[in-house]
Amino acid sequence: MGMLLPMLICVAVLYFLRGVDIEGAPISLGAMNMPSLIGMNIVFGGIVTMVSALVMDRVSGTLLRAKSMPGGMTGYLIGHLGSTAMFLSFTTLVLLVVGLPLFDGLEFATPDRWLLFLAVLAIGLVAVLPLGAVLGSLINDLKNMSLVIFPVIASVAVSGIFYKITALPEWLQWIGQALPMYWMGLGMRQALLPDSMAAVEIGGEWRTLTMFAVLALWAVISMALAPRLLRRMSRRESGSAVAARRQLVQQQWG
Repeated sequence: MGMLLPMLICVAVLYFLRGVDIEGAPISLGAMNMPSLIGMNIVFGGIVTMVSALVMDRVSGTLLRAKSMPGGMTGYLIGHLGSTAMFLSFTTLVLLVVGLPLFDGLEFATPDRWLLFLAVLAIGLVAVLPLGAVLGSLINDLKNMSLVIFPVIASVAVSGIFYKITALPEWLQWIGQALPMYWMGLGMRQALLPDSMAAVEIGGEWRTLTMFAVLALWAVISMALAPRLLRRMSRRESGSAVAARRQLVQQQWG
């Protein structure tokens, strides 16, 4: 419920915007932002969940125990990737089931829409979950979680999640397009919004191939880095390091 509840609160906010019309758009502001919210849930939830899991496992000693098992780090990473993917798929399904009846104009009635939605979901999970593992391997203290959370929140602001990215200065548009947050939102908008809504996107089109290519690039880079960084991190783990972290947590949180 840690990630699902905030998303449902966002849905409630969008529900009250369902009567706000955008000039020239066939759907309301609330309906326009609902697909972007689903994309944001995957990126934000995937990164934060993976980072939190790795940091907590370092404190609890779970990572140290995994290190001592044959092939432990590979199994550890695969286990976290799989469990987080299932959790995010469930929250995505909940948001979809809640959003479709609430917002007029969302289109999800044809097989090509279903396939596109599933393809964007799959490539998004493959891209952001290893990225979360990469970032989590660089954080060794709960108090440093903000070093990940705040930049992810900042990426929402420049990725056109809750307003048109074309309203931003061009240099911010380029920053947004370098991040997976923008492309996940774009992919979900293409899967759920009327085709005419492509007119408000950069270049007036969905840029489907570019969207998949950028997310695939993030997936390749993060999948290449995650196992190496986790192995490097695990080599630094020891019983004394775990004990020191636990003592620090007790001092910080009482």
